[in-house]
Formats: sequence, C-alpha cells, structure tokens
Amino acid sequence: MWSHVRGWLALTGVVTVILLTAACQATPTPTEADAVRFSAAAYSAPSGPVVALGDSYTAGALLPLDPRAKPPGCLRSAKAYPVLVAHALGAPLTNVSCTNAGVKEMTGAQRTYLGTNPAQLTALAPDDRLVLLTLSGDDIGFLNVLKECMKLSFTQPWGSPCEAYYTKGGTDQLAAGVTAVTPKMTRVLAAVAARAPRARIVVVGYPDMFPQSGGCWPTVPITSGDVAYLRRTEVKINAMLAATAMAAGATFVNTYTPTTGHDFCTPEKVRDVEGLLPGSPGLPFHPNARGQQAMATAVLAAIKS
Repeated sequence: MWSHVRGWLALTGVVTVILLTAACQATPTPTEADAVRFSAAAYSAPSGPVVALGDSYTAGALLPLDPRAKPPGCLRSAKAYPVLVAHALGAPLTNVSCTNAGVKEMTGAQRTYLGTNPAQLTALAPDDRLVLLTLSGDDIGFLNVLKECMKLSFTQPWGSPCEAYYTKGGTDQLAAGVTAVTPKMTRVLAAVAARAPRARIVVVGYPDMFPQSGGCWPTVPITSGDVAYLRRTEVKINAMLAATAMAAGATFVNTYTPTTGHDFCTPEKVRDVEGLLPGSPGLPFHPNARGQQAMATAVLAAIKS
C-alpha cells in the first residue's frame, strides 16, 4: 500500500506532504454540519451493527486521518462515507477497510508500514445488519494506470497514448481486468452473505472521476483522448459491480451519477474527486470530504428505499 503513497508523494511533491501533515493533525470526528446533513430520523435501516469493508474509497484515505483507527497504515478517516452513514443511522460501526485493499485482502491479512490489517471478512458476525463495500479498483490497478497515463501524456499531449498502450495487440487490458475480477467479486459477496446472513449487503460504486468531455491537461496531465478512455473504463467497473451485486441479491449504490460534473477538472469548490494536486486533505484521485458526503447521501437514499 505505501508504495502507492510514496509514488503519489513523488508526483505531487511538497504540496501533498503539507496536505498529509494537515490530515494527521485535523479533527477526527464527524462535524456538527455532518450530523445536521444526515439526520437519523430521516432514514430507516435494519437496526444493528454496520460493517465497512473495502479499499481507500471506503476508508476515506486521509480526510483527515483518524488517529484512533488501527492499524494507522490503512489511512481510515472519520469523514469516510461508512462513518457518516453509521452516524446518521445511530448504529455502531466496525470499519476494517484499508487503503490499497483488493479482493485477496478480504480473506488474507494486509501488511502496511504502520501495522497489519487482519483479513477483512473476519470482522463479520451473524448479527451484523448492514455491510458496506467498495472494492475492485485496486485489483484492476486503476491508480497505477492513472500514473502511466500521466507519464505517457507528455509524449503525445494531443493524442490517446495511454489507450494505445493498454490496447496494444488488439486486446483492451483494462477491460480484460474488469472481466477477470468479476468472478472474484461474486465470491466475495457470497462469503459476506455466509458470514453475515442477516445483513443487508450494499455495494457502493465509484464516483465520477473524469470530465464528460475534454480534460484539464497539464493541471491533470492526462490527454483528452485518454480521459475518454479512462471514463469508459470506470463506467465498466461500476457496471460490473452493479451486475455482481444484483446477481448476489445485494444492493448496488450508484455514486457516479450524483457526482457527475464534480470531477477532478472542476473548480476546487465544486469537485468531489481531487486531481493530481489535491486542494484539500486526501490522496490524489480520491473523493474529498464533499465527495464522501455525496457517497453517504446516495447510500442512505438507497437503504431507505
């Protein structure tokens, strides 16, 4: 996991170092504004424990870092959508999500430079009533893909060098990655249902990262052509998550639609996902606090229905 973090630090320089420092020092509890926005009386869900599983999008990496969360290397935040959802429902939360977690971390321990996170599925229990999960982006290596696309953009700023790279030989490697992870996600959802048979399982999709047209090179150095390619890939990931959730009898929450128009190319006061140089505490290409709130709102609307 920390190899990804070091890579982002190398890309973003001192700006990100400052943001990470601020994240570690900031208040780790939900704000009063969060409590007002998510009134428990407005939502209904099965009473009982809530469990959060998944990757950095579930963990809310560094928004800010919650110093009470163990291990600290998972970079969990009290601003993450599972915390906001549990707070709104007045329910206890067990959050075992971890930055850089993939499918294998559901059944195997994840070592970080700051502690080891146990296999995430071991946190589940028969009396759990709500399980929240965002997963698969790290299995496809999506953040590494973004770094490759940024590097290649300087070789051909007006073309689609990244798409050419990942479709060389006639096979779309990213689409193939989505296909490959599909049965793995099916097995994860089956395992969750077996360990928490009374729980409502909610698969939360990824928010809209990319503008619907064009790009913002060089602020985020990904060419317009590659932005379109990556946007299509993200749509495929979300479609896969929706299909596997439906097949498993789980609920899929679409966070892409409500965050469209709030991508990393939009102004800081509008965007829900940060770009290469975050304007607020957090990791590049991850939801900021506004984005996590948008995801929480979508989850609460889904479990109310």
